[in-house]
Amino acid sequence: MNTFELAVAAAKAAGTILERFFHEGAEVRSKGISDLVTDADIAAEREIARMIHAEFPQHAILGEEENSGRIDAEHLWVVDPLDGTTNFAHRLPHFAVSIAYLYRGQTQLGVVWNPMRGDLYTAQRGHGALHNGKPIHVGPQTQMSEVLVGTGFYYDRGVMMEATLAAIGDCFRQNIHGIRRFGTASLDLAHVATGLYGAYFEYQLSPWDYAAGQLLVEEAGGRVTNCDGGPLPLHKTTILATNGSLHAQMLPIVQRHLNSWRNSTSPAAVK
Repeated sequence: MNTFELAVAAAKAAGTILERFFHEGAEVRSKGISDLVTDADIAAEREIARMIHAEFPQHAILGEEENSGRIDAEHLWVVDPLDGTTNFAHRLPHFAVSIAYLYRGQTQLGVVWNPMRGDLYTAQRGHGALHNGKPIHVGPQTQMSEVLVGTGFYYDRGVMMEATLAAIGDCFRQNIHGIRRFGTASLDLAHVATGLYGAYFEYQLSPWDYAAGQLLVEEAGGRVTNCDGGPLPLHKTTILATNGSLHAQMLPIVQRHLNSWRNSTSPAAVK
């Protein structure tokens, strides 16, 4: 089994576990304010890790729950076994399994599997992006007034939340068609890749949230940066994903409110 076949198989195996827990029930625990984990997250990640190590024992895994592989590993899998845990915990059937494989720090493939809808999004570097086996491409829109914009909120209930709300307000002042917040970053990025959104932004994501989705967007012809316009690091970061044409219009909005958040949380501001 090659890496791509393995990623798809592991995502679907994890999805089967999630479906079972979704229908039968799972214990929900809190890692922080609104930051939840369930038995389903852990069981799904363990199955993904088992399948990866059965094929590639020396490969490292960086997962949200139990696997903390080194980010500088030559072969690295970045795994979110249940993206959208809060949706899952509230029995909202909008969540996904996200798996990316990196070789020497560069993402080679990404798989996002939505088990409740049977939606499979895949991308391989240099080979484009697919939705259920059919090629996808970002939308053609060139004006903010033509699109929906996706966003997300981190668990913060303070200045980061306020910065996000302020950025949403500025997006509306550009006459966008609407804002959507569905609570599953990997699927939000897939929505950019398929042209459902013209743009998506969030002020804090972890690598397992975006690694697969970033490649989806890029291989579908879009652009992904942090909210300063730079490359995404393999640690917690901000993110802006667009169809490419809208990047220059979105970037000043998300950057302006990112800077207001930074200024309000700086040591000088605290004093």
